[in-house]
Amino acid sequence: MDLNDKRRDVAREICRSYDINLSVEALHAFANILVPFKVLRGHKLVAEGEVCNHMFYVERGMVLQHYTKNGTSVTEHISHEGDMVICIESFFLRQPSHIVASMIEPGLVYGIPYDEMHTIASHSFELCQLIFRFYQRSLIISQRKADIMRFETAKERYIRTLKENPEIIRRAPLHNVASFLQMTPETLSRVRSQVTEKDMK
Repeated sequence: MDLNDKRRDVAREICRSYDINLSVEALHAFANILVPFKVLRGHKLVAEGEVCNHMFYVERGMVLQHYTKNGTSVTEHISHEGDMVICIESFFLRQPSHIVASMIEPGLVYGIPYDEMHTIASHSFELCQLIFRFYQRSLIISQRKADIMRFETAKERYIRTLKENPEIIRRAPLHNVASFLQMTPETLSRVRSQVTEKDMK
């Protein structure tokens, strides 16, 4: 399969994930701007102080978004296959990012460049709708996480993640999972030991 065919397949995957149908012309325009990045573990998709110039669709692998506070790394988000990674403030405002996006695992991601994305959207209402879906889902995910952290206990947060996003629990390093759930590794270990089959129903 050549690169153009692969990019069209990935474009279709993204559209399915976001429940939107594009015409053949719009699909090809979208596919043509996708940039493949085959990356190793530890590679930074976005470094601190760098402007986030792409949204990244994760085809394979796991991505950690984190920042440093008082000398400690804090996990903001963990993404994997089928997810979109975006450092929202930097991407929207074209400002240096405080958030680092780096690979926990080696993988393959497809970048959606800021400039090219807005260029094709200026010529297509369909692609405007697709971009709106990207932004909409990203904002909803951020709001849901904020609500969960405000209103749920440590055990409830862990169980919700285990049910809704088990790949994070299974594949991400323990200290990153704990930070993502806003608890210490010791609390996470204690919570894990308390979860029963009844809790998972």
